[in-house]
Amino acid sequence: MASLLLWLLLFVLCWPLALLALLLWPIVWLLSLPFRLVGIAVDGAFQLLRAIVTLPARLLGAR
Repeated sequence: MASLLLWLLLFVLCWPLALLALLLWPIVWLLSLPFRLVGIAVDGAFQLLRAIVTLPARLLGAR
């Protein structure tokens, strides 16, 4: 909701810039997808490493 209000404010103040932002947003979203996928993969690797490191403590009953 806040992003819509900010875009409407930009549209009122400077409509060419607002239309350019509206047209470029899908391109920026597509370019950011690989970085999101890398972030998900790195997060999964860190979660796996954390599970491996804390496994002995969990097996011994530590909370």
